[in-house]
Amino acid sequence: MTALNTQHYESQHSCSHTNALGTSKFRLKKLTDALLVSTVLASLSLSAQAADKTVDSATTAKSTETVEAASAQAAISASESSNGIIALVNDTPILKSELAAAIAAAQTRIKASGQPAPSPQRLQNEVLNSLILRELQLDMVQRAGIRPSPDAVNESLARLAQAQGLKSLTELQQALDARQPGRYAAVRAQVIEEESLNALQQSQVASRVRITEQDVDAFLASPEAQKLQSTEYRTIHIRIPFSDDYNRITESEKNAAMQIAQQTQELLKTSNDAQAILNQLTTGIAKNYVAPVQGGDMGYHPAAGLPTDIAKQITPLEVGQVTAPQITPEGIDVVKLVDKRNNDNMIIPQWKVRHILVKTDERNSDALVEQRINDLYEQLRRDADFASLAATYSDDPGSAGRGGDLDWVTEGQMVPEFEEMMKRTPEGDFSTPFKSQFGWHILKVEGMREKDVSDTIKRNLAREALFQRLAPQAQEDWLQELRANAYVKIIN
Repeated sequence: MTALNTQHYESQHSCSHTNALGTSKFRLKKLTDALLVSTVLASLSLSAQAADKTVDSATTAKSTETVEAASAQAAISASESSNGIIALVNDTPILKSELAAAIAAAQTRIKASGQPAPSPQRLQNEVLNSLILRELQLDMVQRAGIRPSPDAVNESLARLAQAQGLKSLTELQQALDARQPGRYAAVRAQVIEEESLNALQQSQVASRVRITEQDVDAFLASPEAQKLQSTEYRTIHIRIPFSDDYNRITESEKNAAMQIAQQTQELLKTSNDAQAILNQLTTGIAKNYVAPVQGGDMGYHPAAGLPTDIAKQITPLEVGQVTAPQITPEGIDVVKLVDKRNNDNMIIPQWKVRHILVKTDERNSDALVEQRINDLYEQLRRDADFASLAATYSDDPGSAGRGGDLDWVTEGQMVPEFEEMMKRTPEGDFSTPFKSQFGWHILKVEGMREKDVSDTIKRNLAREALFQRLAPQAQEDWLQELRANAYVKIIN
């Protein structure tokens, strides 16, 4: 799935996709997988001064010199700090310039959203608190030694490359370094930081929320369980992002974005192939647009699992209908209802699958990886054992130790390229090599069946609803505890 600035769609991974069949994680306010790519994309246009330090995504944006920035900076009197420092967090300073930029960005986002603006003092306090909490979390990440695996970082960068219309990490590195030497290393460092923060947040919140099977039973017996509507909606969501907040961009960019959105709407009326539509836009009307078009097939979600504004647009639609372009602070959204299904009595097809994955990265070009996967394919054609080859050569750490075994796979669980090939491969046979955002694959279908997953889906939706109810307070308690146990000095 290409980057889309919403936290309510789950992200797809090389081997699995958390959906109604699996326990989902709390959707934190911080960067999740899709939001991470959007944030890094935005960072590519930051000035060197603004890119010195990443700040909280809930309160920051690009640090362009604006009237808001000037007024925010003026509001922080020089007498309030020495040497430009507004606060100390343990031994890390927060600068007045950082606070001013974050306040300006928050002001712009509030205006674009149409929400009432808080008083200047309240806004400054809230923004400063967010910056303090981020520094505390970064310090905790460092002390705990939290660091994402190279595979996780490469997967995020692969999605970034895809969002940029690039085919590999090598192409991404060349494109970034061509703009500014060393830019790829800086972006990779930012991805590592955001992945680390997300891992910290998820683990801290998950450790504070306990949901038992008895809790699930009680919830399913309650009237509130009716919110777990039996209907699930499959959507394609395409966004034409703005280069900056809506109030800052030019009329020319607004018009260009709307023209792309209108063509997107027409393309969605006749096709359910999200990737083909993205490719057509990228090579056509959006080729010279200021930012990459984002989105993709979001799979099936209950209405409660969709962003509120999207749910309101989608639920009245008939299958095949497309929304009108919707302007948001981040861009123009166009959404299609591809399908809807009732999960009260859901019998679904499943495939027993093994696979071999050979990843592309900085050390292995796409051409080299394609040659390697073709060599493995020729060995399979000469009756080599699939499980043995997967155990020896697959780059998927989650399945290589099991001979590439992914167990039973359900529709919507894998990336689209994998699912399409899986459905086309006869039982007992292996596929030809194919490519996804993670690299080159060969898969083998070892079995097919139909399975009733109605009860599983209901229980997991109940567990998710309970988790979503409890997690915000757990997150708030953790952050308050983090702040209370830290040395924080506001310099007045």
